[in-house]
Amino acid sequence: MKGAGSRDTLVEPTVLAIDVGTSSVRAMLVDARGEAVPGTLTQYRYQLNTSAEGEATIDGDRLVELVARTIDGVLEAAGVIAQTIAAVATDTFWHSLIAIDAQGRPLLPLITWEDTRAHAAAAELRALLDERAIHRRTGAPLQNSYWPARLRWLAQLRPALLQESVQWLSFGEFLHRRLLGRSVCSLSMASGTGLLNLRSLSWDEDLLQALGVRREQFPVLADLRNALQGLRPAYAQRWPLLKDVLWFPAVGDGAAANVGSGCVVSARYALTIGTSSALRVTVPADGLEPPPGLWLYLLDARRALLGGALSEGGNLLSWLTELLRLPPLDEVEPLVSAVPPDSHGLTILPFVAGERSPGWHAEARMTIGGLHLKLRPVDLLRAAMEALAYRLAVVYERLNTQPQLREGGTQIIGSGGALLRSPTLQQIIADVLGEPLYPLRVREAAVRGVALLALESLGLVPDVAQIAPPLASPVLPDRARGERYRQAIARQQQLYDLLLAGGGPA
Repeated sequence: MKGAGSRDTLVEPTVLAIDVGTSSVRAMLVDARGEAVPGTLTQYRYQLNTSAEGEATIDGDRLVELVARTIDGVLEAAGVIAQTIAAVATDTFWHSLIAIDAQGRPLLPLITWEDTRAHAAAAELRALLDERAIHRRTGAPLQNSYWPARLRWLAQLRPALLQESVQWLSFGEFLHRRLLGRSVCSLSMASGTGLLNLRSLSWDEDLLQALGVRREQFPVLADLRNALQGLRPAYAQRWPLLKDVLWFPAVGDGAAANVGSGCVVSARYALTIGTSSALRVTVPADGLEPPPGLWLYLLDARRALLGGALSEGGNLLSWLTELLRLPPLDEVEPLVSAVPPDSHGLTILPFVAGERSPGWHAEARMTIGGLHLKLRPVDLLRAAMEALAYRLAVVYERLNTQPQLREGGTQIIGSGGALLRSPTLQQIIADVLGEPLYPLRVREAAVRGVALLALESLGLVPDVAQIAPPLASPVLPDRARGERYRQAIARQQQLYDLLLAGGGPA
């Protein structure tokens, strides 16, 4: 596409869409119909800093530069088509946290959702506060992934930090501070902090007081349409085509994935397995309280996401293939597919990064029962896929306790690189849930979704809910395999109850 066309013939606006995940940054141009501009997808991978204590961080400025390099790549690939960019739309992983001083300098590395070091502080908060009431107000339990536990932990670790810090930000706001010199925090990103009161759409005063922090230490809140303009001089020189375009506030990657999957109506469930896993459904933003074990985040002031997330997904499968010295997942797929369902005799709790939904045991670790001499590495990999599906089935069952979500039936739409690359995992999911699984035909659901939200804000798309998702043929469930999996789910639940029963969230 580079160099195609001329300025006079380029009349259709495009959106530069950026997705900041926990293992890579992706970006591409999307046209006014919500279709990817061929040849513009650019991706840079990275690794987090991790430790046995539960750290999962990255230097904030390093991640900003990776985003900048990704933008460089898209602009170079687009050539003259880059002149049609009307806006930049960004989604990032939810729950990240960084502190900056008065000069905008970071006071600590960016803490990502995978970091579990605040789990003891979360337990302290649960003992001090009414977690169920907080869950109803904020949509989030008092768990280590959210800001309340992290702020308490940091106050204990570095007592002066809460006073030194001018503002606490997620990566979306930090990115815009670096590129634009200012930022606003979307309701979507704020809802992922565990500090946003979903009723008043403001920072929760009771929690701020309990944590000893001030409202002015948190960013200004805005809805998706509140775009900013004007790059800082260095970036205006680097990207002259972008210096006057609209930059929309960052949204949560899960919200963007729902939109990109066409799951903006309550009849469609978005099942995403990328680095981690999630199952989410879009609901009206008012009048619904999250059931125990699940969360409620915002897409915008009108629309919310009810669901649950696992800390495991493609990260679990990639880690196992490396640990077991197996070929890459794409190559070992036929061998995994040939293993009969639950024939290995293993029972696995797949919590390599702690449990999130529905039990929220951050201290939990992977447990394997039933190891035997005849076990092969490929059996263990198959068992891990099945164990992952069983935990998603628990989330699915919790979602289906909401009667309004079952009216008229449901459609499960699958996205995420780990899921779309593995027909075996797709079949396991369909069999375990007992429902057809409709794989999305585009790999970049979050990128597509955040672009569609920008097009909606620009008035180029009337309503993203009217955009039909591009779906492949459904993966149909097999009843006999499903029955066998139900027996395995019961075994997994028995092991879960033995090791982890009690201590879950309200």
